[in-house]
Amino acid sequence: MKMLRRLTLALLALGAAAACQAGTGLAELPGLPGDGPVTVFYPSSSADEPVQRGPFQLQLAWQGTPVRGNGRLIVITHGSGGNPWVHTDLARAMVAAGFVVALPEHAGDSSRDPSTPGPESWKRRPAEVSRAIDTVAQDTRLAPLLALDKVGVFGGSAGGHTALSLAGGAWSPARFRQHCEAHIAEDFSSCVGFITRLHGNLLDGLKKWFALAVIRHRFGDETAYTHQDPRVQAAVASVPFAADFDMATLATPRIALGLVTAGMDVNQIPRFHSSAVLSACQDRCTHVAHLPGASHGAMLSPMPPLHLLNDVQTALLGDPPGFDRKVLPEVDARIVAFFAQHLQPLQAPPPLQAAH
Repeated sequence: MKMLRRLTLALLALGAAAACQAGTGLAELPGLPGDGPVTVFYPSSSADEPVQRGPFQLQLAWQGTPVRGNGRLIVITHGSGGNPWVHTDLARAMVAAGFVVALPEHAGDSSRDPSTPGPESWKRRPAEVSRAIDTVAQDTRLAPLLALDKVGVFGGSAGGHTALSLAGGAWSPARFRQHCEAHIAEDFSSCVGFITRLHGNLLDGLKKWFALAVIRHRFGDETAYTHQDPRVQAAVASVPFAADFDMATLATPRIALGLVTAGMDVNQIPRFHSSAVLSACQDRCTHVAHLPGASHGAMLSPMPPLHLLNDVQTALLGDPPGFDRKVLPEVDARIVAFFAQHLQPLQAPPPLQAAH
């Protein structure tokens, strides 16, 4: 932990210095056949300029000239119904430390296509991460700047589930069903997503009955799903969905594994998910950061404008009263430090002038 703390402080200073000059390049690569696009952030010699993506006004170097960073790639796997832009601040922190960052669009579980979230998407997601690495490996501008024998993965929520799979965890749709049968009232949103919530009224019984009827019909598959990619050597799971994992498979992760947790997460109740993983892996994984006053959407930065979210999404993703987002740059730096520690960057970014 002392080493991680020193790396965090160094990376915070590096990020402050980098903000004065080098740009954060942005490109969108066509995915492999059958896949969606892969969005890439990377160190660039081009200046950042205003870039509009959906409701987000960002400062990035669109199609900027790539420059050599530290030679390592990190893949960010977005949450259910997500997109690249809600991870821009974390991606910028990673780029400031020299990393290239790739974000695949997960089929059937993105903001452009939210048609098949949950276990159907979870089966596909780890292979989509592997193919995103392949996509970057084929890019003539970025591939020469990278060594892909040690790749990192960061994921939040459903992306956290993906990160745990790549860390060696085995899960099954049947375990998902069993969890919901046992804990439908306590962990309702984990079982039904952003469709509806329980409100303590007479409709709650009907909602639980209907949810369980659908879950029992769709999720009887007892296959233990896992995915290995030898290039992936470190992963961070943030507020992950994890109740459907065989925790014995996470007791000794096959790669370096870190977790980011939120004490007031009402979407994935910690005792069923993140806390259960930490209890299983104990000192064989790293508790990278804990945000006691945060809820499930804390690591979305920039946060989607709340007026674009429905009432259920706002309740499950919105910040609790009193949570201060000013802590997020330090959390980002801790995540970057974890990857710097475990991916053995090939070279430091070029020397930077002192912050202005």
